[in-house]
Amino acid sequence: MRLLHTMLRVGDLDNSLNFYTEVLGMKLLRRKDYPEGKFTLAFVGYGEESDTTVLELTHNWDTPSYDLGAGYGHIAIEVDDAYAACDAVRAKGGKVVREAGPMKHGTTVIAFVEDPDGYKIEFIQKKSGDDTY
Repeated sequence: MRLLHTMLRVGDLDNSLNFYTEVLGMKLLRRKDYPEGKFTLAFVGYGEESDTTVLELTHNWDTPSYDLGAGYGHIAIEVDDAYAACDAVRAKGGKVVREAGPMKHGTTVIAFVEDPDGYKIEFIQKKSGDDTY
């Protein structure tokens, strides 16, 4: 068994695709409209679906926005340099909601950015050696 994808419902698919591809550097892997169901599925990621876990962005044509809910947390992306990753997001018009720095009660360097729908994405700076998060 393996984890295939995480699905997020998005209000404006083009805006979300721009964020995940242009701001976060993912690739659009596939996109398909389902006219009878009035929705579109788009899959984005850093590698092919056969090799990595990806994000499924679901756009229901008649729903412009969603309440995020209290149970959802965030998506985590490993980065070489969290400070530089925040600078890159900001330079492309993205929103940094927690600047890069050590996490509370630890030494791991993290940061948070927010996509156009308000979903949080955590950047976790890669550690050397056998360190874990």
